[in-house]
Amino acid sequence: MTRDLAIRIRRAEAARDAKALWPIFHAVVAAGETYSYDPATDFAGFVRLWFEAAKATFLAADKDAMPLGTYYLKENQPGLGNHVANAGFMVGEAARGIGLGRAMGEHALDEARRMGFAAMQFNFVVSTNARAVRLWESLGFHVVGTVPGAFRHARLGLVDTYVMHRTL
Repeated sequence: MTRDLAIRIRRAEAARDAKALWPIFHAVVAAGETYSYDPATDFAGFVRLWFEAAKATFLAADKDAMPLGTYYLKENQPGLGNHVANAGFMVGEAARGIGLGRAMGEHALDEARRMGFAAMQFNFVVSTNARAVRLWESLGFHVVGTVPGAFRHARLGLVDTYVMHRTL
């Protein structure tokens, strides 16, 4: 659980929040263990990926408004696939293991329903990211496909990725 941490999740805007969320994004991406984004992605690239490509971006903060994590929601596919949501989540190093991923995941499912999505799909869950896989399975997602060797993990080399899905 959240060990008495008062988590507040709100809609984020690039002009107001990008600079505060950049260190979280940069640390996660630079590690090369969970996201396929180029580890050298700069701040402008982060804004394009995390804010401009998203339908909605969210910031999770503690009671003092310190950013702890972030996620985005968007259509998984345009046009005839736009009823299925896609999302990406990042938790800052200091907030790992306190239930923030679960809080953001539950929030995202509620927001996706509110936005009218019928399902949610993650296209590229790195198989070695065991915490994420366990979390998504506990929130009702199922692995519906495995892509062999699709991710170049910074430490482990080529590892599989999963496609995970659930209806809303």
